[in-house]
Amino acid sequence: MIEVDIEEERKEILKRYRRLLRQAKPILKPGDAKLIKRAFNVSLDAHKDMRRKSGEPYIYHPLEVALVCVEEIGLGTTSIVAALLHDVVEDTEWELEDIEREFGQKVMTIIDGLTKIAGVFEYGSSQQAENFRKMLLTLSDDVRVILIKLADRLNNMRTLGSMPRHKQLKIASETMYLYAPLAHRLGLYAIKSELEDLYLKYTDSDTYRDIVNKINESKSYRNRFIKSFIHPIEEELNRQGFIFSIKGRPKSVFSIYNKMKKQGIPFEEVYDLFAVRIILESELENEKADCWQVYSIVTDFYRPNPDRLRDWISTPRSNGYESLHTTVMSNTGQWVEVQIRTNRMDEIAERGYAAHWKYKEKEHAGKSGSGLDEWITQVRSMLESNEGNAIEFMDDFRGNLFHEEIFVFTPKGDLKVLPFGASALDFAFEIHTEVGAKCIGAKVNQRLVPINHKLKNGDQVEILTSNKQKPTEDWLNNVVTSRAKAKIKDALREDKKSAIGDGKEIVQRKLKQMKMEFNSETVDKLRAYFELKTANEFYYRVGKGIIDPTTIKSFKDFKENQKLKHKAIQEKVKDESSFTKEIKNLKGPDHDQLLIGEDMDVVDYILAKCCNPIPGDDVFGFVTVNEGIKIHRTSCPNALELLSNHGNRVIKARWTSQKEIAFLAGLHIVGTDRVGLINDVTKVISNELKVNMRSITVDSDAGIFEGTIKLYVHNTQHLDQLMRNLQEVEGIIKVSRFD
Repeated sequence: MIEVDIEEERKEILKRYRRLLRQAKPILKPGDAKLIKRAFNVSLDAHKDMRRKSGEPYIYHPLEVALVCVEEIGLGTTSIVAALLHDVVEDTEWELEDIEREFGQKVMTIIDGLTKIAGVFEYGSSQQAENFRKMLLTLSDDVRVILIKLADRLNNMRTLGSMPRHKQLKIASETMYLYAPLAHRLGLYAIKSELEDLYLKYTDSDTYRDIVNKINESKSYRNRFIKSFIHPIEEELNRQGFIFSIKGRPKSVFSIYNKMKKQGIPFEEVYDLFAVRIILESELENEKADCWQVYSIVTDFYRPNPDRLRDWISTPRSNGYESLHTTVMSNTGQWVEVQIRTNRMDEIAERGYAAHWKYKEKEHAGKSGSGLDEWITQVRSMLESNEGNAIEFMDDFRGNLFHEEIFVFTPKGDLKVLPFGASALDFAFEIHTEVGAKCIGAKVNQRLVPINHKLKNGDQVEILTSNKQKPTEDWLNNVVTSRAKAKIKDALREDKKSAIGDGKEIVQRKLKQMKMEFNSETVDKLRAYFELKTANEFYYRVGKGIIDPTTIKSFKDFKENQKLKHKAIQEKVKDESSFTKEIKNLKGPDHDQLLIGEDMDVVDYILAKCCNPIPGDDVFGFVTVNEGIKIHRTSCPNALELLSNHGNRVIKARWTSQKEIAFLAGLHIVGTDRVGLINDVTKVISNELKVNMRSITVDSDAGIFEGTIKLYVHNTQHLDQLMRNLQEVEGIIKVSRFD
């Protein structure tokens, strides 16, 4: 038991509280300090007997969240009060009514949006998804809900080290799946980068440490390089009378990792490891001219890459981001990204939404970042028209967070901003719902194109309509904007309702003939058997004749053939907590996780085909609806979605070191071709390491040799050793594992 020095803790709490007040001082109005003090005292009292997993007093958490709100997002008193109280309703006797009485309606609304929903959710949904939808419903009224949630999430991620491994995976994946893209969408780049870096730190700590070490090793060289790179630019800017500051900083760990992964290159080959940022003091009306003037100075000294010029000053990104980016060739033959912006633009880039509002009040209407307001309006309409389950909603919402943008024009020359990948149909719905619903095609730059034609920057688009046209299910595959999706879904919903009614009647009749009960359990199994997401989707397909009612009989045969043991376990293991209980019942109180390779007799599980885990891989178990427990690698392409949306069905699992079993793994080999190369490769595999090969395919073109080998290994060490040995074969350039 760790001894706690209560007096020391009291001093530390006061120190943190005073720091919060110091940071908030510039924005406080008369009476604000008193309000913050009252919120602090309520929170301190409400959480007085609580501690975090790390052993620290719980009050540190609300204090840190409030500090992030002020320091890193630039929010005001209402947000500080809400941040200090954000866990009070969830964790203590306090009710929302008490909050409203003491601190007013606004604070109460924000805290309501941040308080998790208790209760059980229908299949196909999850607590995480429902809570997220609830929080977004409040976003329609007050965007501060999301900003405080991001501050809360950032503090959770910063203190993730004290959590157990499976919780780390769950929280980190959910962060990566939703909160990092959300921070990006709201223009909070610093927070987005930190969330991504922390995700990598906890899900792939070896890679994270490796990149951090390499960044640190190259620090002194980088500083010298940046110094000599910016020297001539500084001299010229001073000569021309600019007031400015220049920062050089490495790219985030995650963005470097992403480049390495996407391009399949080692750290040493990532060419733009850092960016140089030039920040100007400039009057609002001169901003654009000043930034282009500085661009001209930079390109006088260094040759720019014409493909890498990004002008977000003339047309800001829809999250309010404004900046001029160019990549130039330094004198040492190295590419360097240079970002040019003003102080105002820099604050919007770092603090996103809050700064955007601050400047918006001072500016002329229509300038800067109206895209953010449009986005919030879009989210509102998405929430209003969404009748599906929360996970479908989250997928839709998430799809909306990522997009780069294109700029297209109406026949009259009005500018419309659409996501990258938008079609003529997206454009039609952007004009008006009626135009979208009746769209039969378009003229792009005077040329006739179909509705699914992908638009490009600078296109001029005229929509063609017909009164006979009607949206179909297929249209959803031809649009990317949430507005178009929501409107198409609205139109289809009416059509769908009658088809669902017909389908339900047919299923009832069919089950009656088969002497099977018509209840939610049977329907849910039917839905899973036909691999559909919802019961209504199943009814709809039956009603529309896509699923032939006679095939329902094959479900009955399938159901009867399923393993009884599998079913028994499935009944007992509904989620993580019931699984842990079941394992403890069967294996004794010290066991709370699945041992792969040992527990086959106790629990039925299979290895997921999407990522082919092998012993030594970091893994988790997932309770599926129809196939028992599946084991996935934490780096599996599907892991992010499973851990984020269905965290309650994730169970702890690890490999046992008892048995040597053979697992299938895939290797991809690239090299320069020579006589006898294949022979040397197969020698290493079969003779030296006694590995059994399942297949090998090789292709050679213009002296470059590429091959894939599927083979059986015992664990990751065995595979790593094999990859090292293959790497040493003369002519082999690269060996990598694939799923």
